Amino acid sequence: MMQRIVIGRKMDAARERSKKGLALLCAAVLWTSGCLFRQPLRASIANKVSLRPPVVPAAVATDLDAPPEIPVEVVALPELVIMRSAPSRPHVVLAPAAEPTKPEAEPEPRIAPEISTAEVDAARAETRSNLDTMQKNLALASGKPLNASQQDLISKVRGFAKNAREAMRSGDWVRAKNLSKKAEVLSEELVDSL
Repeated sequence: MMQRIVIGRKMDAARERSKKGLALLCAAVLWTSGCLFRQPLRASIANKVSLRPPVVPAAVATDLDAPPEIPVEVVALPELVIMRSAPSRPHVVLAPAAEPTKPEAEPEPRIAPEISTAEVDAARAETRSNLDTMQKNLALASGKPLNASQQDLISKVRGFAKNAREAMRSGDWVRAKNLSKKAEVLSEELVDSL
């Protein structure tokens, strides 16, 4: 109970201080704004109406000479629009004279690194092994329902295998080995996705 009385007295004191502070603030605002010392404006007739009529200067009479005559030459302008009764003829480009046909050039030779016969034999064996593995993986995927990405993988595998066989026919065993390895890796990815 005693505690409530002490708290109530403290709150009353705080309210009293806030009221005094607000009153001081209002007095300071009035003092600094100048409202207390400002004098009212006095109406003066001098500010409203001019006591003397305005002085208008008299017109100055001067005789001006007539303006000089400037000769003007009239030049006929060329006609800008050409009237035609019929449409203009189209421009015809003549075909160049027929050149004698050349026989088809042989395909450019490929530049291939020189490799030893042992490296060729190793590339040939690896190419055949890769193509066999690829064929087995495609056989595992045949007959199963495939989604679009799996069908895309199959078409890529077949494209790499076809290019590898063409490289084998042309004797480019390094290229054939690389293409067959790509076909094998993609076919293994296909089998893993099944």
